Amino acid sequence: MIRFLDILSFGLEWGYVLVFFRMLRTFLPLRRNRALRVLAFFACGALAPAVVYSNDFYGLFGVLLGFGAYVALLHRGRWMEKLSAVLVFCPALIAVNYVTQDAGGRLFFGLTNAPRGMSEGWTEQELLISTAIHTASLLLRLLFWTGAWLLLKKYLRQITANLTAGMWLVVDALMLSPFVAIFTIIFFLPENPVIVYPICVSSVFSGFGCIYLAAYICASMRTAYRVRELERKQAYYRDRMKDEDRVRGIYHDMKNHLLVLQAQAGDGQEIRRSVQGLQDQIRAYEDYYHTGNEFLDIIIRDKARAAQDKGIDFSAMLSLEDSAFLDSLDISTIFGNALDNAIEASEKLPEGQRAIIAKAGRIRDILVVSVENNAPPEAEAFGRTTKKDERAHGFGIPNIKKAVERYGGQCSVRTEAGKFLLKIMIPVP
Repeated sequence: MIRFLDILSFGLEWGYVLVFFRMLRTFLPLRRNRALRVLAFFACGALAPAVVYSNDFYGLFGVLLGFGAYVALLHRGRWMEKLSAVLVFCPALIAVNYVTQDAGGRLFFGLTNAPRGMSEGWTEQELLISTAIHTASLLLRLLFWTGAWLLLKKYLRQITANLTAGMWLVVDALMLSPFVAIFTIIFFLPENPVIVYPICVSSVFSGFGCIYLAAYICASMRTAYRVRELERKQAYYRDRMKDEDRVRGIYHDMKNHLLVLQAQAGDGQEIRRSVQGLQDQIRAYEDYYHTGNEFLDIIIRDKARAAQDKGIDFSAMLSLEDSAFLDSLDISTIFGNALDNAIEASEKLPEGQRAIIAKAGRIRDILVVSVENNAPPEAEAFGRTTKKDERAHGFGIPNIKKAVERYGGQCSVRTEAGKFLLKIMIPVP
């Protein structure tokens, strides 16, 4: 019977490792190298079952250091995201392992008269009870983490996909409280379950509550974005309706203009003035782009007008009929940031050098996007900004890269021969 329980315990422990590993991977993606992914699973198997006992400084510090190294080396993401993973999952891991192990030990010694310390003096029945309680505690831990993963899986994906750098800092600050609480209660306070257990439980749920709060912030952001998107579409369609009315008016007047031109056939100067007047009326309709994606049409229209207002020669050759798989928020992130960066850089150049060329189209099974503009002399390397406030303005390119990577794509930038080129390649499903 003991042998069977040992085998069952082994299976429950690795089942818990698998659930914890998948939960952490959902929050923070692994490195792409296959060998590193296998290494990450077995490293998690060595780290996740660790139990830290009261007043065990080296055990506490070792788990923290090991978990931090594990996340830093084997997972992808910005340092703020990795810090969040440590602040949420490390205290939860320590608290759950401590409570299940300590509660199991207290239950065993409460039910038996077994001597504390080594198990050599225990009877066969005491060994069986100890093994059964240990197996039950492992089952309880597995059930807890399985339930936590099922409940939080959706929220974990939301926050990693949508939080900005500033919001990550806010989330990290909130998560610092349960992190400090669990380390303080286990190391500094006496081994009293009446005090330790409630703080461990509250620490775990506070960390998970921060995840829910971050997901709620993300959902609110997306809702606000959808509202702005609808408002932009509404404004776009209002403008189109007005322009349709103007086109009908110009068409009606053009017949009269042609009659006048026929009557003025002998006056070249008057004809040139009339033709110029017609060109001025028609020029306003040259800014409309039909990319195959309704929402991108709106973005390109706005950016083209902004470029025109700043004296920038703007050219766009975009064909995105196969872009239905792209979320409109990601389209805004990719094209909005790319064109804003190009317009901002072009403003710093003399008017004769201001030019932006945007291209997009499908080549085989790859959607290729490129944005090229003349670069000012002080243009910096990838991921940096030429603005004074780096914290507010330094995330355009990284945000584009993150949006592209969600679809398995790649983003590259380079500056050469006085030109800045952003190139994006996204596989079409």
